[in-house]
Amino acid sequence: MTTISATGTSAAQSSGGSDPAQQIAQLTKQVQKLTQQVKDLSNSSESSDEVQKQKDLLQAQIAQLQAQIARLEAQQAQAAQQKQQAANTASSDSAYSARTEGVNRPSDINQIDIYV
Repeated sequence: MTTISATGTSAAQSSGGSDPAQQIAQLTKQVQKLTQQVKDLSNSSESSDEVQKQKDLLQAQIAQLQAQIARLEAQQAQAAQQKQQAANTASSDSAYSARTEGVNRPSDINQIDIYV
């Protein structure tokens, strides 16, 4: 009888504080292992009912891991977007403060034409 490895979510959840890229790599390795187990079950000579149940369980674990990978990738994309927005805001703030308007530095909008 072939046994099913339950390494799916428990190992991924235990590394909750680490870098999302490391978590994605770890989850991808787990998906590869589970996929290999599904392939091994396909080559098994056991009864097809039992093998099919085990395949279904493994595929459910794979789907769960892939969903977790998708969430982590979405978090990474959101963090990158926030970082980009913060960088854009900082650069626009510094550009604005470098070009302060006033009497000695008129802008295109804030200009006074004086004729004597």
